[in-house]
Amino acid sequence: MSKQKLPVIASTDCCNSTLASPLDHEMAVELANAFKALADPVRLRLLSLIASRPGEEVCVCELTPQFELSQPTISHHLKVLREAGLIDCQRRGTWVYYWVIPAALHRLSDVLVTTGADRVEAPA
Repeated sequence: MSKQKLPVIASTDCCNSTLASPLDHEMAVELANAFKALADPVRLRLLSLIASRPGEEVCVCELTPQFELSQPTISHHLKVLREAGLIDCQRRGTWVYYWVIPAALHRLSDVLVTTGADRVEAPA
């Protein structure tokens, strides 16, 4: 196992730190479902492939060849991401086109970003 330098939050008193706005139960459940959907490497990669083309749609025919999985399996993973509210889609004839919902990604990133804390490198 390699030693990695992890960021350390510099604080004089851990009990004095407060969240900007704590999550209520409903929001925590919603975010947990989204994070759970992203906890699978295939789904995380699918989201990354779709998000790498901001403002554009990606056809499922472009996504499937990126994996050594069957089309029904890819469709299942896309359905999980869609049900988690991270992506949306539209069927056009035979093909389905997917795009990221930016507001959903912002909600996820907002809960991960800390505010008011200085980050320093951990000693080696």
